Amino acid sequence: MQSNDQSEIVVVGAGYAGIATAFSLATRYGRSSVRIVDPRPPMSYTSAQSGDNYRNWWPHPTMTAFTDWSIDLLEELALESGNVFNMTRRGYLLATRDADVSPHVDSLVAGYGDPSLVRLHTSASRYEAPAEAEWESAPTGVDVLADTALIKRAYPQLAPDIRHVVHIRRAGDLSGQQLGQYLLERFRDAGGRRQVASIEAIDSRPGGFELTLREHGETKTLEADVLVNAAGPYAADVARMLDVTLPVTNVFQQKIAFEDVHGAVKRTQPFTIDLDPVRFEWSNEEREFLAADPATAWLCETIVGGVHCRPEGGDGGTWVKLGWAFNRAHSKPLDDLDAEPGRHDQFPEIVLRGAARLLPALNACLDDFPRRFSHYGGYYTMTEENWPLIGPLGVDNAYIVGALSGFGSMAAPAAGALCAAWIAGEELPAFAADLSPARHENERLMSELRAASSKGLL
Repeated sequence: MQSNDQSEIVVVGAGYAGIATAFSLATRYGRSSVRIVDPRPPMSYTSAQSGDNYRNWWPHPTMTAFTDWSIDLLEELALESGNVFNMTRRGYLLATRDADVSPHVDSLVAGYGDPSLVRLHTSASRYEAPAEAEWESAPTGVDVLADTALIKRAYPQLAPDIRHVVHIRRAGDLSGQQLGQYLLERFRDAGGRRQVASIEAIDSRPGGFELTLREHGETKTLEADVLVNAAGPYAADVARMLDVTLPVTNVFQQKIAFEDVHGAVKRTQPFTIDLDPVRFEWSNEEREFLAADPATAWLCETIVGGVHCRPEGGDGGTWVKLGWAFNRAHSKPLDDLDAEPGRHDQFPEIVLRGAARLLPALNACLDDFPRRFSHYGGYYTMTEENWPLIGPLGVDNAYIVGALSGFGSMAAPAAGALCAAWIAGEELPAFAADLSPARHENERLMSELRAASSKGLL
């Protein structure tokens, strides 16, 4: 074993959350002795599977405030970098066949805390679908389209049975990989370091920690005054090294991207989500075949809503991205994501069938399945309430920034800034305690979150 190495702060994990935390510590608070430790290249595991979308739409004002802050930081970074991570803002388009939109409106008002931000539109309203993707000039608030004629005029690509559309305005997409690379470069310029090594053990010592690392086949030790657990799907494993149990699970979710040779999805289309549950209309023969196999029988049942679609690669691109977070089974994270049991070989067809219910032009892709496509997936590391864990871990000088579920790329700037503020002892936002592990001791808040009808999961 080689002799001890030292850093003031060690961040375990080189995903979006770890990089954003290290960036904030180094650039906002001038901490020059910060080191990121991860056996993989930066952003190559769960962060590499990101949908790369952002939104301030949440059913609770705490999460709305948190993501609003993160979007503020994203916009600052876009301005200072010349928008190297291609931040756009056409919004989120939520579609439903429900005749009564009031439950969705009530949820919006609860999340935003301001009824004036929610605008109701009928056929006479002056509403225009977004032609440009510029985030600087896009409006805020929410537009609710409550007239089928208006929906058909603004979004003719949607299925004719759509009764209501909700347009979340402060939302869009970005390149998470380019954002992370920009933050990493700024971190390095500020004196930060990255070490390619796996962590085998963590021992507490007076005033800090001793980490046992495995690097290039050799065992080394690294001393740290402060430890940040940003290990993503492996956060619970790192916490156990400190005798801490994290209330998190990992759920594998999948996506596909494909070349849209049929032009089925308009390049100007916002990120579009079908809110309604899905029950596929199989033929009798297909239904009998699927029901006979336990692995596919669930396809004969009603599946939760949330299938989503957006153009990929900007206005001049030709690819489309589809996702559907219908999986609820918990997984132990695997290094080889292709070996994950929750990865369904049928997923590309399943998600395409689901999306075609909302965007009928995609039926052309079912009839002529894309030859060039990518099927991939990653873990949603999440708490039961689908809120992040950011703050003190329960061991002196140890912190957590994790459980960012499917919203890692959009939330990373605020998550990193918040964790860094905890470490630096700086003033914290009002919601800081509610996003920390300590919230699980707040029975009033936890009862409220357990009773919530929506957790904002996409």
